[in-house]
Amino acid sequence: MNRPATGVRPETGSDAARSALPAGSPTLRIAGPVILVGAAMLAVVAGLAFGGGAAPNLLLDPGPVVRWGLPVVKTISNLGAAAMLGSLVLALFSLRSGARSFEIALDTASIGAAVYTVASAVAGLFTFLQTLGVKLSAGPEFGAQLGRFLLELPLGQAWLMTVLAGAVITIAAFAFRGWTATLLTAILAAASFIPLATQGHAGELSGHDAAVNSLLLHTIGAAVWIGGLVLLIVLRGSRSELADPGRARTAANTAKAANPAAKQPKSSNPAKSPKPAKKTKGAIGFADVVRRYSSLALAAYVVVAVSGIARSIVAVGDWAGMLTPYGGLIIAKAVVLILLGALGARYRTRLIPKLEAGGSGPFWTLVLLELALMGIASGLAAALSRTAPPTGLEVATVRTPAEILTGSALPPELTPIRWITAWNIDLIWATAAVFGIVLYAVGVLRLRKRGDSWPIHRTIFWILGLLGLVWVTGGAINAYQETLFSVHMLGHMMLSMAIPLLLVAGAPVTLALRAIDKRDDGTRGGREWILWAVHSPFSRVVTNPFVAAAIFVLSLWAFYFTDLVRWAMTDHIGHEWMTMHFLISGYLFVLSLVGADPVPRRLPYAGRLITLIAVMATHAFFGMAIMMQSGLMVAEWFGAMGRTWGATPLEDQYVGGGVAWSVGEIPTLILAITVAIQWSRSDAKVQKRQDRAADRSGDAELEEYNARLAELAEKDRRTAARGR
Repeated sequence: MNRPATGVRPETGSDAARSALPAGSPTLRIAGPVILVGAAMLAVVAGLAFGGGAAPNLLLDPGPVVRWGLPVVKTISNLGAAAMLGSLVLALFSLRSGARSFEIALDTASIGAAVYTVASAVAGLFTFLQTLGVKLSAGPEFGAQLGRFLLELPLGQAWLMTVLAGAVITIAAFAFRGWTATLLTAILAAASFIPLATQGHAGELSGHDAAVNSLLLHTIGAAVWIGGLVLLIVLRGSRSELADPGRARTAANTAKAANPAAKQPKSSNPAKSPKPAKKTKGAIGFADVVRRYSSLALAAYVVVAVSGIARSIVAVGDWAGMLTPYGGLIIAKAVVLILLGALGARYRTRLIPKLEAGGSGPFWTLVLLELALMGIASGLAAALSRTAPPTGLEVATVRTPAEILTGSALPPELTPIRWITAWNIDLIWATAAVFGIVLYAVGVLRLRKRGDSWPIHRTIFWILGLLGLVWVTGGAINAYQETLFSVHMLGHMMLSMAIPLLLVAGAPVTLALRAIDKRDDGTRGGREWILWAVHSPFSRVVTNPFVAAAIFVLSLWAFYFTDLVRWAMTDHIGHEWMTMHFLISGYLFVLSLVGADPVPRRLPYAGRLITLIAVMATHAFFGMAIMMQSGLMVAEWFGAMGRTWGATPLEDQYVGGGVAWSVGEIPTLILAITVAIQWSRSDAKVQKRQDRAADRSGDAELEEYNARLAELAEKDRRTAARGR
């Protein structure tokens, strides 16, 4: 590659070795996506032929174009979504805003979102033709039917929301290039996976909630994994500062040569030395980006593997189901996943260290092989979505009221032993808890490895809090919260009060800020994003003690005395929102009172106690209001469950109000005691500081004060004497 003769120093060391790689080669940039898409197309066709996913319908068959085209277009949509989300995530955690590589990442995300939008629109049309069995036509009746499908049927609404979200992301990724805008775009990109996760076979299986959660985690994890690798190929095949390490220095030296006056200090006085130049940020090497992607890929691999296993258990049911075509596709996909895991292990242990040392070896060849395997996995996933699972799709001749409402059979009577043995795991929160415990443990070990200490009681509190979260969202409370209002209220109280008390005591933000290394290359890692979140304007608002208390209190009344409670009961997304909202609102309230983590503002201890007393009173009134209800809340749900055991629905609702009034006050009492203890310790610390200051000065302030009093007394005596 020719270099401009502008006085640029030649590359040395690892820079020279890195530039020996195929920097700026269009072959690599083209080969990667072609291999990915080609392998996916071959896999989806083979999977459809093996599993029978494209077999003709017995009634209202839409034709071979729709039957074969729908999974093919869906595969293209999935790959576009992966390029969209994976590029955004990798840009946020590995690249520098404003750099050429960051711009390329957002361009890749925008192109991926455009493919996602167009392919989803075609897939939505094919789904309409497949579902209703109509023929493509230009007549008004066809348009009216399509409009009703998109606006009235849940499946059509899901496709419409997906297309609209993809269009918005396409524009946002292209038009807005800052940190915050990219973060919001990435959040929207992840949220665009939700509508379709609730549809398809996931919505028809008896374990609906587990199927939806596993599918959502699976698609998001796979998108981050595949899309990040695609972006690495694009970056390596482009002329960015990563593919060409000398390019940034060339540009800097060229600018310096074009403006030689900038080298001279402004002042001509030789006695005044020029100000030292500002320290430049550390350079980003391509190996650094690969290492950071490897960490993201490891987390994504775990999520994909766990969610895939959970999804398979729900769909297959037993070992006999593995002998069906559906089970055969699952086995093939599992083999591909194992091979991908082996490649990932080789990257982390051998190839990435070589890349950091300046070599490459077979790195990029194995990357292309990994892309081929990812394409095969994507194609098999699309074929699986069109293949009928062996269980869960049989329509019973007689369905109980509980099955009609919840999709699952009515659980047996809640006995003391079932508080321990009853489980209905929520995979999203279980996965979050496992990652929370592992990352916290890694942070503690990192501190101890470098000789720093971390209080053991904070670790215990954090682990207990996350284990409590797993039990509330996946144990007996989750198994019975749709059936018994009292159990639902108990879970609410624990989510908003008990669990936040334990999590806040763990001080996770303080641990993260101490354990995560600071970056000096202009990129944002975990530490930088946490600091940004703590100091953001939004954080200053929601962590304000009065705002946090208002959100905590008003959420109770707004949720249970509006249709929000009905939404949370009847819609899975509403239930997940409820869990997240009450957990976060409780965490912010407890953090504003007793948290050790940094917040922009805290009230004095007296103000904290007054706020807490006011919240306790409002909380008690809320419980009494529930108990005094003469009618049944969400009667079409709790009153229509067909439950023949336990208290009547109205009696159970009365018990739920009592839970909110009595059990909910226990964490509040603990909070009050904690605030009082902290206040006492704060006063003791202030007194100790004053005593130490007095010891150092020999009570100089007290002696000066006494001398001043004596002087004033002497003046008064003289004035009185002259008056005589």
